Amino acid sequence: MELKGLLEAGGVGWGLLILALILTLLFHHILFFSLQRLALQTSNLLDDLIIRHIRSPARLLFISLVLQLSFPLPEGLKAPFHHGATLLFIVSVVWIFIEGARLLEELVLIRYPLGVKDNLLARKIYTQVRVLKRIIIVLSIFLGLSLALLTFPKIRQIGISLLASAGLLGLILGMAAQKTLAGLIAGFQLAVTQPIRIDDVVIVDGEWGRIEEITLTYVVVRIWDERRLIVPINYFLERPFENWTRVSAELLATVYIYADYSLPVAPVREALYRILRSSPLWDGRVWGLQVTGTTEKTLELRALMSASDSSAAWDLRCEVREKLLSFIQKEYPHCLPKVRAEIKNESQG
Repeated sequence: MELKGLLEAGGVGWGLLILALILTLLFHHILFFSLQRLALQTSNLLDDLIIRHIRSPARLLFISLVLQLSFPLPEGLKAPFHHGATLLFIVSVVWIFIEGARLLEELVLIRYPLGVKDNLLARKIYTQVRVLKRIIIVLSIFLGLSLALLTFPKIRQIGISLLASAGLLGLILGMAAQKTLAGLIAGFQLAVTQPIRIDDVVIVDGEWGRIEEITLTYVVVRIWDERRLIVPINYFLERPFENWTRVSAELLATVYIYADYSLPVAPVREALYRILRSSPLWDGRVWGLQVTGTTEKTLELRALMSASDSSAAWDLRCEVREKLLSFIQKEYPHCLPKVRAEIKNESQG
């Protein structure tokens, strides 16, 4: 009954509030509609992205600012009403920072696309921005939550009294946040030193894969057979691993062929060059064929070739291995590995 009386007493105030909200939403719609029309007339994508990312948090910001105005509301509702408006304002500001971080990431992807062939610089910058975006989001939410809690007098007094009487709360929070802070520091260190980047080719625990995602606490490695290896972010700062694209994506690939001693090497070398020259996977930098080993039964031939990246190197190895074997089978079938044995006739002699 008391709440009903308060609502009836502030009928004019509620009416003005509803009218103000309607006018605010109408102003927001007209403003961003006009801005979008202006943005479509330019060739710059930045203004389109800003409007798209800022539209929703700006609506909430406008509403929170309107709610801060003084309306003739009942005295018992003014304090909680303005408190709720303050919370909405904090949420809208945090939302703007989060959308700003996402806008930054999207701008980097447009400026430095990852889908190009030589994307070393793009992967380097994108990795830094990706980690920076996550740090901004976490810090924005943390600061927003802290400011929101400070608006509650009872919680603020309890926290101040606990901190004044003993440092127990700080100790507990510090212990609880130890791993989180370590992850944040490791993520920041990873973004600066960059032992890995998005789309890097790595060997982790004997698994070949590409860096698919870097978060503040873990890294996702996409294995060649579509499995995902989840690795703690500290792993890449504390343990050795292979990074095949640290400086460049170019690789040298090798194929080993085992044949009989009677195989002439020069024709096989010429066949290798013809195979590489006709293959789009070979980048034309390096090639060669050498006898790198001998056993009591076979020769070891090593075919060396270069490729633009690890995927092309794998496919090129398979192609060269298959075609070299076909060449030897067709031209020198008697030179394939064979087992020799000496048969002694016991009846003689």
